Amino acid sequence: MIQFVRNVRLWFAPEEVRQEGGTPDYRFSLANERTFLAWLRTALALIGGGFAVDQFLPGLRWGWRVGLALALLAAGVLCSLRAVNHWVRCERAMRRGEDLPVSRFPALLSMVVAVVAVAMVVVVLVGWEG
Repeated sequence: MIQFVRNVRLWFAPEEVRQEGGTPDYRFSLANERTFLAWLRTALALIGGGFAVDQFLPGLRWGWRVGLALALLAAGVLCSLRAVNHWVRCERAMRRGEDLPVSRFPALLSMVVAVVAVAMVVVVLVGWEG
């Protein structure tokens, strides 16, 4: 938990990350940044999907609509927070010459998206008023 709090502080002070270890090959830092931006694009897509479900499916039962929308919005929020945390952790590991950190988050996100997708398939097959 203490490590997570330290990482959160580093989200807003990236110059402190530079004080650790040596400077990695710029290609690795840029690849880390591209990965960060890909996670942010994923977060934006999830958030957009949540708003789309809420706004463009008014015929869907309220519980289904809100549940699916909130699941997508929550996944988007978690994805954006995970993006910056992973960026900091990877940057620190590269500077220290350590192995890159592993995470269960991609599996968790995949499961949430799969559950929402299955729910949407059910909604389409059963009908919006069902």
